[in-house]
Amino acid sequence: MIRQFFKKIFTSPRLGKASTKAESHVGTHRPVKQEHGYAAARVEVLHLHQHNINRHLASSNAIRVCETLQNEGFRAYIVGGAVRDLLLGIRPKDFDVATDAEPEQVQRHFRRARIIGRRFRLVHVMFGPETIEVSTFRALQTETSEVDEHGRVLRDNVFGEQHEDAARRDFTVNALYYDPKTETVLDYHHGVRDLRAKTLRIIGDPALRFREDPVRMLRVVRFAAKLQFDIAPDTRAPIAAMADLIQNVPAARLFDEMLKLLQSGSALACLKRMRLEGLHDGLFPLLDAILDHPTAEPFIMSALAKTDERVRAEKPISPGFLFACLLWHLVQERWQLRKSGGEVDIPALFAAMDDVFDKQLEHMAIPRKITSDIREIWALQPRFEKRNGKAPFRLIEHPRFRAALDFLELRASCKEADTDLAVWWRTFSDLDGHAREDFLTTLNAQKSAGTGLKKRRKRRKPNRGEEGGAGFTESNSHDSDAADAT
Repeated sequence: MIRQFFKKIFTSPRLGKASTKAESHVGTHRPVKQEHGYAAARVEVLHLHQHNINRHLASSNAIRVCETLQNEGFRAYIVGGAVRDLLLGIRPKDFDVATDAEPEQVQRHFRRARIIGRRFRLVHVMFGPETIEVSTFRALQTETSEVDEHGRVLRDNVFGEQHEDAARRDFTVNALYYDPKTETVLDYHHGVRDLRAKTLRIIGDPALRFREDPVRMLRVVRFAAKLQFDIAPDTRAPIAAMADLIQNVPAARLFDEMLKLLQSGSALACLKRMRLEGLHDGLFPLLDAILDHPTAEPFIMSALAKTDERVRAEKPISPGFLFACLLWHLVQERWQLRKSGGEVDIPALFAAMDDVFDKQLEHMAIPRKITSDIREIWALQPRFEKRNGKAPFRLIEHPRFRAALDFLELRASCKEADTDLAVWWRTFSDLDGHAREDFLTTLNAQKSAGTGLKKRRKRRKPNRGEEGGAGFTESNSHDSDAADAT
């Protein structure tokens, strides 16, 4: 009560004005003028009976962020892909909030909040494992905006009005604002209409928008594959000609976008669509070699299908495992070439890894932690062949053993590795300590009795005058000569 009392006393005119603006939107169709090549729009307000969003599909933490900011006199909405998914009846994975509060004002009202980014300042509000990303309404780009020689925006911290923020968003289906308090949706660019028509359409002039941020071309591909939407002809038209702009995007950001694509739940469809649109040359130059490889396609299709299953089941995904699958056949190919050139087996494998990474890292910066995981998954594959002595016990204690075993099983399912070997290791790993020792003893006994390991028979020295057979070693002959001399 004391806190509320002081809020009433010290509420600034700025806060009161924000509250009035928030109320003025509801139930209106407000015209928005055309500026800087962005399409004109009228805001359409959809009420619950028109959009039928199930509020229970929304994150309670995202709702809490909106209501906290609204209670402080600001406007705040769930925005972007989360609203798109809610309209489709899908539970969103991530939630973004857009507000007229500036980053420092947002941070002030949450105990666990931090401001991130330089090009685009955001606030991450943390609730346990969930992070709500809060952005301030952005103004339209002007001639004074900081861009590079290709037109890519370098700094974007000019704050503006909500209709400007809507025009700045990439696609019409992502320029939607949901107020969980009034349960209304604000639609500035006919996004709901395009959503119902299953069409992806960029806001404004497509060529200009792709120059501002070339990553939008990758987002077109990802959303089209994930949502099974068509790309509007005017949006698709400039992509092939502008695909080279991808090379101007920082390599770390390209990796983040590639990871989103692979973890979208439609990874294989995304890769094929990316190749179809000609976007892979600047991002994933090895894609042609991978998908055209005579033995790689079944393996990759199986790996991505299993990944998509895990995404849909909301199970964790390992980026290292994904990239290990994608690049494995290129490593294998170079490994065999080096071995055929006379190089030693294991050093040849590590040299092949370096060859592939050197080529890929020119375009996309895979973090060192992930490249380390990839290397370990690959390096453990030859070690599965060794099942004698203490080797199995040492291997099973390796931090990447489980991922490497999954990788081996995937290879076995595609007839690239011995199925019995994969089954043996899975069985061995599922046992406890004493059972593992018994299991290994049984394996050694089977080898001794079968075609594996045979007990070495003590060789009989030949009698005097007996001819030495072909199986005698040089040392045996020396022993016979010494006996004769005696």
